[in-house]
Amino acid sequence: MAHMAITVGFDLDMTLIDSRPGIRACYQALSERTGTYIDADLAVTRLGPPLAEELINWFPAEEIAAVADLYREMYPAIAIAATPALPGAREAIAAVREAGGRAIVVTAKYEPNAKLHLAHLGIEPDAVIGDLWAEQKAEALREYDAGVYVGDHVGDVRGARTAGALSVAVATGPCPAEELSAAGADVVLTGLTEFPGWFSDYRPARA
Repeated sequence: MAHMAITVGFDLDMTLIDSRPGIRACYQALSERTGTYIDADLAVTRLGPPLAEELINWFPAEEIAAVADLYREMYPAIAIAATPALPGAREAIAAVREAGGRAIVVTAKYEPNAKLHLAHLGIEPDAVIGDLWAEQKAEALREYDAGVYVGDHVGDVRGARTAGALSVAVATGPCPAEELSAAGADVVLTGLTEFPGWFSDYRPARA
């Protein structure tokens, strides 16, 4: 049956993992290292977009590329161990697998660091594609023929819609449920703990 082979894409930050503690610590360390003030508590309230979009709030444009490289270099030692999986993350990926499907991660995060997070947490998707944000995510979703994309940000909704995938939004990140719905999400869940139940109902509908 065709629905058994479905590929489901998942965002990483604030969808599968609570990256706030690690990212907050990394911004604090970056601030110390560069001598530039960064409000780390504010920065972690708006996770989702690429790193450069946050750094531009604190650094001159001509320094962004170098500072981003420094951040990514510091990140593994500071952020990986500090970052837990969100409730339901492992079960959501398991639900896709148990149905005979593939689970991929498509994220704006620097791909090597995204892979480190998943390895540390023992989460093993079929593929990890990094450095893609919002509509760019459609490139990977189309390449892997993903029928569903799960994310926490309106940018993830735009990525799913651009790819022609069903947009499943989880209200575990910076965007409340109402904003996700207004952006065009097909399904809005409070979090990934609700995903396996939704997915088991959804699969037969695709057959």
